[in-house]
Amino acid sequence: MPIATTNPATGQVLKSYEPMSAEQIDAAIERADLAYRDLYRTTVAQRAQWMNAAADLLDAERDETARLMTTEMGKTYAAAKAEVTKCATACRFYAGHAERMLADEPADAAAVKAKRAFVRYQPIGPVLAVMPWNFPLWQVMRFAAPALMAGNTGLLKHASNVPQTALYLEDVFRRAGFPEGAFTTLLVGSDAVDRVLSDPRVRAATLTGSEGAGRSIAQIAGRELKKTVLELGGSDPFVVMPSADLDRAAEVATTARCQNNGQSCIAAKRFIVHTDVFDAFAGKFAAHMAALRVGDPMDADTDVGPLASESGRDEIHAQVQDAVDHGATVLCGGEKPTGDGWFYPPTVVTDLNPQMRMWAEEVFGPVAGLYRVSSYEEAIEVANGTPFGLGANAWTTDPAEQERFATDLDAGNVFVNGMTTSYPELPFGGVKNSGYGRELSALGMREFCNTKTVWVGEGAATVGAGAHAE
Repeated sequence: MPIATTNPATGQVLKSYEPMSAEQIDAAIERADLAYRDLYRTTVAQRAQWMNAAADLLDAERDETARLMTTEMGKTYAAAKAEVTKCATACRFYAGHAERMLADEPADAAAVKAKRAFVRYQPIGPVLAVMPWNFPLWQVMRFAAPALMAGNTGLLKHASNVPQTALYLEDVFRRAGFPEGAFTTLLVGSDAVDRVLSDPRVRAATLTGSEGAGRSIAQIAGRELKKTVLELGGSDPFVVMPSADLDRAAEVATTARCQNNGQSCIAAKRFIVHTDVFDAFAGKFAAHMAALRVGDPMDADTDVGPLASESGRDEIHAQVQDAVDHGATVLCGGEKPTGDGWFYPPTVVTDLNPQMRMWAEEVFGPVAGLYRVSSYEEAIEVANGTPFGLGANAWTTDPAEQERFATDLDAGNVFVNGMTTSYPELPFGGVKNSGYGRELSALGMREFCNTKTVWVGEGAATVGAGAHAE
């Protein structure tokens, strides 16, 4: 795939880049390693100053940056501006909380026969981040902010269709004051990932992407004995029970399905509705979906912009057609538009069965599948009946059901009476084929730290007594 900006609203190639040479890659890794040696020795307070400066730049340049993202991958301009703001918020969150997250944690010294015993969190070195195009700024920032605050450096291999956003991220951290090489964008194809991750100076990797990409990264990292964090998407259930507020559930379901033009790992994709309220919910939901306006993502009145690629549009249409061929009913949408751009209408499909691809596959566009169930137990069976386990939604006002859903839904994130989203304050990640490890919160920062046990006996009272360099 060429490294290029192609406007998905028009199909026009706007800017292309030559992939970095082997020599350029090696030089970038060397800079990242040297920068790590500097960053490792700086104080958390100094890093926080730089991180807050990065947040200020993001805020000041929000509109221009949002326009760039919309041009590169088609999200609405309003959504792009919100994404930039969310990234600035994350920068400030880690700048304000890193010192507490990285502070020494005392242990029971007497139990381990020590004068003092504690855990210290320290950085491990350059980390490779392989990131997708759907949230081109946020997906990177939720790794970069905690990693840099911990004292690591970052090497970004971004998706090939968002090169300008990738270069902007490098520039932001440089202008904010981080050492040269602390965060570097590698303009390379996926064929260069093995070379980068195999380099002994690169200590770990994080990836958000497909199952195939995750398996490839894990295989390389396993061979090289390097830590990985993987977020591999999902086919998130949205369960609606009889006690739910159907008006609110249908409204939120529409946003949950069509956020980011339907191209979100944690977008609700499978709507599992109790038979007692199925027809009522289906009618409300289909009406909301059909009312969404598809068009120019820069237009303030547009709800759903184009998909990021022509192949992505063709794939989801093939999934819809497969469902129809096997007996599904389309309540709205389902027709591939003609003309320029890679647009697809918000679509609701019902009467699904296990023979259809949509039954268990992730549909990465504004297409919702409705599943009818007759009990709580059947709802859980359908919800958990895929290889994925990233996010899950449950709608019920019954406190006992809320507690059961929190336990029984097999996912890394469960949201009751609300839409799955990510917050810097909460850990984010999946189970099963949705990956492993966690981003965000203190857990996300510590994924790429050396959790070091320190045991101090008699005669070494000064060790760990004061604030350490980190």
